[in-house]
Amino acid sequence: MPKSKRDRPVTLSKTKKKGRAHKETVVNSIRDAVEKYESVYVFTYENMRNLKFKEFRDRLKSSSRLFLGSNKVMQIALGKSDADEIKSGLHKISKLLRGDSGLCFTSLPKEDVERLFNEYEDYDFARTGSIATETVDLKEGPLEQFTHEMEPFLRKQGMPVRLNKGVVELVSDFVVCEEGKPLSPESSRILRLLGIKMATFKLHLVCRSSADEFEVYQEGLEGSDIESSWAFPLAQDIVVTRPGSYLKCAS
Repeated sequence: MPKSKRDRPVTLSKTKKKGRAHKETVVNSIRDAVEKYESVYVFTYENMRNLKFKEFRDRLKSSSRLFLGSNKVMQIALGKSDADEIKSGLHKISKLLRGDSGLCFTSLPKEDVERLFNEYEDYDFARTGSIATETVDLKEGPLEQFTHEMEPFLRKQGMPVRLNKGVVELVSDFVVCEEGKPLSPESSRILRLLGIKMATFKLHLVCRSSADEFEVYQEGLEGSDIESSWAFPLAQDIVVTRPGSYLKCAS
């Protein structure tokens, strides 16, 4: 019997590239935001969690707009130099879009924006490869928080366990993770089972630009050629405030 042409495997993991049309949409949206809002901020993020970021975005939905995506696309939208920037001074913002960065366009007072970004953080379970923030050492003895059905799974994670009268028991001391070292897949699973959260999702402001001011929130930007423009400000005052008070963020 001939093989049916309809019987073909389909790879569900494949995704279509967003392509040029999507990039143009993002560029146009950013340029519209430049005209609509009074200020623009660059922020970075650490331990991104999509759900938590969506909650933060919803807080600012009525007064602001946040963008995450390709830094190159966002730089093109703003302009990479004073020759192609769409508004005076925005090329300085563009130069600080590096790494895990995003843009926040808003008309809120800067004090409110600084407070919102500085205060927002959320704890979550660390993922594989994250750096352990503490050493977790389990001592020999019963692990009453686990049911007997969990014993085979715990053993697969490398834990020296056995069942003793229906109770999961650790037959020797076991180090789940060590402070300062990356988490293995097994360590991250065990920490989740233990309810220990080591990842902090946090946003950090990098800089701010408005009609009359450009402000930098963190030091250590020597690697950026933005400093070459500081000698020739484009009708803007350059202010460096509280160096090091912010570190990273997202859109």
